[in-house]
Parts: sequence; structure tokens; C-alpha cells
Amino acid sequence: MRGAGLMAAMIGAGASLTGCAPAYERMPESSWQWERRQEEIARREEERRRLCAMMDKSTERYERDCTRRGDPD
Repeated sequence: MRGAGLMAAMIGAGASLTGCAPAYERMPESSWQWERRQEEIARREEERRRLCAMMDKSTERYERDCTRRGDPD
């Protein structure tokens, strides 16, 4: 009996965790799809850098969101 309850709890915990897993992103198959993917990545990065340029550099949010290896100071 005790083992069945533990097993049910483990299954429930596993089911709840799978709901939080990121969706599978299929890789592009054509050159057009790759180009569009790369443009989207570059657009997001440029937006991140634009927003970080406006932030106060002494805040915790700046440290979390804006400091990455390779970024210009």
C-alpha cells in the first residue's frame, strides 16, 4: 500500500513538471527558414542591447539581464 501511494505521488510530480517543459522547436529545413531564424535572433539581441543601454548599470536587473560574456562595456 505504501509503495503505491509513493508511486502515485511520483507520477503526479512528473506530470506537473512536464507541463513546464519548453516546447520542442523544430530546426529550419530550408535556407530561407535559416535566414529568417538568424534575423530573429539578431533582432532580439539588438533589442536586448537597446534596452540595456537605457538601464541603470548599478541595478540587480541590469546584472541579471544585461551582463553577458562578450558584450561591450
